[in-house]
Amino acid sequence: MTYEDSWHRLSSLYDADEAKAIVRWVLDVRFGLSFTDILCGKVSELSADDQEELEKIMLRLEKGEPVQYVIGVADFCGRQFHVAPGVLIPRPETAELCRWITSHGDRHLVRPNLTECLSPCEVSPCEIIDIGTGSGCIAITLALEMPKAKVTAWDISDDALQIAQENAKALGADVTFEKRDILSSSNTIPTLFHIPSNEYDIIVSNPPYICDKEKVSMEKNVLEHEPHLALFVPDNDPLLFYRAIAKYAIEALKPDGMLFFELNPIYAGDTESMLLDLGFRHTELREDQYGKLRFLKATKI
Repeated sequence: MTYEDSWHRLSSLYDADEAKAIVRWVLDVRFGLSFTDILCGKVSELSADDQEELEKIMLRLEKGEPVQYVIGVADFCGRQFHVAPGVLIPRPETAELCRWITSHGDRHLVRPNLTECLSPCEVSPCEIIDIGTGSGCIAITLALEMPKAKVTAWDISDDALQIAQENAKALGADVTFEKRDILSSSNTIPTLFHIPSNEYDIIVSNPPYICDKEKVSMEKNVLEHEPHLALFVPDNDPLLFYRAIAKYAIEALKPDGMLFFELNPIYAGDTESMLLDLGFRHTELREDQYGKLRFLKATKI
């Protein structure tokens, strides 16, 4: 099998540039072939075992399975994360969210311990929680980029938590993972989870935000392979997770603490209004690289 043979097999699913990029990535990650190796015809020189493995990979790709699941890794913020069908594949947009948060790192890197007001201020690490962590890409990235921060990550999925823990170990990130369901606390305060109020400096979430009605316009490989638990919300309640997280955050954040969301652009304005109604201030919407309102920051006063 040649490089040309390989990418042409995907031409019915992807345009030529994307098909070529997918095959080049497979050949690099799985077989260690550089682009120069590919141009020199090294693909056809693979061993019989490697040719057999490449054929198995191509058969899965031809069925529309995302290449990240096929080879088991996804690139995110300059690092490789293990992914599997139990977790959402990290997106470039989410990397933009991480960069926005880390740009605030100096401000929240350390905070005065206000309980010691009569003595020189002590400092405590920035406390961050990632709600709905999936592969752990947000929590792990923040832990590595803000090494003095204390990072916790929640998810409801056992599969996701296992993958996230493996990623943290492989990448050397210190993150505490917990199985939590934010919807169970949507009308309560953080003490439900034995966490005192005013605990966190930063809360971040990329929750499920695609309405069922939007399925018709989605790519087939996403719809058929990525976990619906991490993608979809009911048409009649598109802010289901945002509302629950915001109610938790208004209690759990410290004064001047920040809440960051990745958004469905369709409901960006509604989400911002909901946060203002709950008592957040200084909201800021930000576009992604495609010009869509994708991110929201709100500050607790």
